[in-house]
Amino acid sequence: MEFKQSLAQRIIIAFALMSALVAGAFAFGIVATVHLVEERLISSVLGGDLKRMLLMDSVSEWSHRPRPDQLFYYSGGRDDFDLPKDLRHLTPGFHEVFREHLSYHAMVEVVDGRHYVLLQDQSDFEERERVLFAVVVVGFVLSLALAVFLGWVLARRVMAPVIRLARQVRHRDQLLGLAPPLAPDYAADEVGQLAVAFDATLGRLRDALTRERLFTSDVSHELRTPLMVLASSCELLLENPAIDNRARAQVERISRATEEMRELVQTFLMLARAQRDEGAVASRASLREVGNELIGVWRDTIEQKGLTLTYHDTGALPTLYNATFLQSVMGNLLRNAAHYTDQGYIRLTLEPDGFTVEDSGVGIPEEHREAMFQPFVRGGEKRGEGLGLGLSLVQRICEDQGWSVSLSAAEPHGCRFNVKLGTAGSQASGNTL
Repeated sequence: MEFKQSLAQRIIIAFALMSALVAGAFAFGIVATVHLVEERLISSVLGGDLKRMLLMDSVSEWSHRPRPDQLFYYSGGRDDFDLPKDLRHLTPGFHEVFREHLSYHAMVEVVDGRHYVLLQDQSDFEERERVLFAVVVVGFVLSLALAVFLGWVLARRVMAPVIRLARQVRHRDQLLGLAPPLAPDYAADEVGQLAVAFDATLGRLRDALTRERLFTSDVSHELRTPLMVLASSCELLLENPAIDNRARAQVERISRATEEMRELVQTFLMLARAQRDEGAVASRASLREVGNELIGVWRDTIEQKGLTLTYHDTGALPTLYNATFLQSVMGNLLRNAAHYTDQGYIRLTLEPDGFTVEDSGVGIPEEHREAMFQPFVRGGEKRGEGLGLGLSLVQRICEDQGWSVSLSAAEPHGCRFNVKLGTAGSQASGNTL
């Protein structure tokens, strides 16, 4: 069962409920005990008084008179002592009798077929009951208030180390190797065990990140060498005048794929770095520079499919961005548009704060658009040998750089990808791009 309240609130509620249960049981017990004891005492006193009143029926001059708060009746009694009709049905023993707005305690005796009834006004008894009830209610409310206060104080003391641990985890960069462990700051209790578990898990995570960095370093070295061999081999083949046009086209295709692979490897390696000094490891470029370059790269491929490539610049600012990441985002979107468009157009529009890639391709249903940015998810048209990583890479780069990418439908069909670059760049000073 899941609770919406915080742990501190649950501690306070538990204290309040426990206090309500205990105080309620005590209150009920006090009221019931007092009521029972007082009833027993009154019945005993009334029984003794009634025994004395019975002598009134055996002497000519009554020496035993009822007290002012008592009324005495008996069957066949003279004057006001005659038994009223509303009392004749009472059985022997103790009773409560209500007359108009008054209530009485009644003791009944039957001797030789005659009924003797002694009534006593219970106004004082009721007043004591009201006072007792008020005291019990006030005590119950005060106990609840005290329980809530104690629960609040205890919750603060109990939750203090948990809140402290959460604050340390939230504000420390624990993934750094120099970050100190948390467990020594806590006692050997449940919170200390939580800190120990966190340190252990964090240690395994650091080891995994270290292995990943080493792996990416090895990949960087191992992949760049064969890619360099491929690129140089393609250059040598293109310089050979003996190859025919068909072979030259295939070599150019291999060369373009090699260049794309090199850029992709560079992009993944930069994303895998835990700490980047972008000024040192990446060149900077403006949105217009990257757009002009990629339009030159993709124009032949797109137009060879019979598509119209449109390029608009509506006021791109001279802000500089990470060239590798910006080329990867824009290039993947252009590649995606070219792959899923068989007729119509592809349009690249540069804007002051980003760019838009629009196509007239097969489109993506609205219910599938959000999932398109997940790894290994492809469009409804199963074509080519792609793995569905292009849009996932776009999303990762945008999250890393503080950019945003959105997908919407183009009219009458197709997709529109809009990338907002925001201010995640450095303004070029004194340059006109």
